[in-house]
Amino acid sequence: MLTIDNVYRASYALKDVIRKTDIIYAPKLKKGIELYLKTENLQTTGSFKVRGSYYKISTLSNEEKARGVIACSAGNHAQGVALAAQKNGIKAVICLPDGAPISKIEATKSYGAEVCLVEGVYDDAYKKALELRDEMGYSFIHPFDDEDVIAGQGTIALELIEQLPDLDAVIVPVGGGGLISGIAYTLKTLNPRVKVYGVQAAGAPSMYNSVKDGKIEELSSVSTIADGIAVKKPGNLTYELCSKYVDKIVTVTDDEISAAILALMEQQKLVTEGAGAIAVAAAMFDKIDLKGKKTVCLLSGGNIDVTILSRVIKRGLLMSGRTAQLMIELVDKPGQLKNVSRIIADLGGNVTSVHHERANEGSDVNGCYLRIVMETRNFEHIEEIKKGLTDFGFKLI
Repeated sequence: MLTIDNVYRASYALKDVIRKTDIIYAPKLKKGIELYLKTENLQTTGSFKVRGSYYKISTLSNEEKARGVIACSAGNHAQGVALAAQKNGIKAVICLPDGAPISKIEATKSYGAEVCLVEGVYDDAYKKALELRDEMGYSFIHPFDDEDVIAGQGTIALELIEQLPDLDAVIVPVGGGGLISGIAYTLKTLNPRVKVYGVQAAGAPSMYNSVKDGKIEELSSVSTIADGIAVKKPGNLTYELCSKYVDKIVTVTDDEISAAILALMEQQKLVTEGAGAIAVAAAMFDKIDLKGKKTVCLLSGGNIDVTILSRVIKRGLLMSGRTAQLMIELVDKPGQLKNVSRIIADLGGNVTSVHHERANEGSDVNGCYLRIVMETRNFEHIEEIKKGLTDFGFKLI
């Protein structure tokens, strides 16, 4: 059974291995809420995962260590296991989905682990890891459904209590459920009044569905930019712990996650991956009532693939009203473009792209369309510019 003593033992085992990550006050992310960030994105290996994996490996017998360990992961657990194995001088084999970001694959290799790429998603890598475990005699380090791994993740709660003794609520990302299980169990045991909220991606709501329906359910597929929490089925142990100790689980969309990643970069100078920003997305988009609650959002990881960062930023700009596209129907005569650009400039918008094209057959022979992309401050600013254009007599499509 998971016990609070186990969490304290994990904390002792990890004291010289992990970084005690800072809590940062972040009032700009959501007005009217006292919001703090627990920066596990700045943890060793760039994710909280090293806590659970290192503690689990430290509990293995000498015989088990001699045989080596195997794990499956979307990326962050892989790096945690690889680092833990390296520090203990034992062999590690990691099964990763072949769609895992290259940066995470290379980081795992850099810690000395042997990487086995498996076609499909996390659950396919999991099956392959179990096959290799049975074949080679490795010890399997489960990414979430293991008492020692959960105890390791629970050490974050001990730090939260020490760093912010009067906290009222914590928002935690949920994939398989190991992180929130450890945090919820520890917080509710030591301070039952603290609310624990979980957040899943709308494209991978396995724990959300399971808790809502009162039984473990498996998704047929998952699709989200938050690859670290793209899990089809929660664990048996994590499902029980979430059902018992977690107050509420909500979901957010990929667009909302993108907006949170952008806000964290711009306002807090913090880089997070999709799973790492999901707690902030829940706070920013009012998924949970946090008024009057001193709340901590857990930034679970910072290992975002730089190749998708530009796409995430673009989506984040759209979601926060920082960029907009307008299609304007014009009569093709001199001065039209000048008037459009003057109105936008006078209202503080910045045009970044202009595309002019003739109208289609069947419409006015002098008709044309102007497609404009512009930088704006927020959604209110976009509406202000739209009103300025229509008041002048332009027709928006």
